[in-house]
Amino acid sequence: MKHERISVDPNVMGGKACITGTRVPVHILLGHLASGASAAEVLAGYPFLSPDDLQAAIAYAAYLVEHEGIVAA
Repeated sequence: MKHERISVDPNVMGGKACITGTRVPVHILLGHLASGASAAEVLAGYPFLSPDDLQAAIAYAAYLVEHEGIVAA
């Protein structure tokens, strides 16, 4: 998936998907949401991010889940 708000750079955070131009990994934002934080609470903790950045993180995760391989049991 190519998204202007998500970048993967081996020189930034070990190559983890991050919000472009930051060192904030997508998985950190998703973890906050999964733990019950609201979007407003997450954004309050990262005031340099926009609602569109948070939405891009969610869309990125949805894309990965949709395209994950099927593992036979």
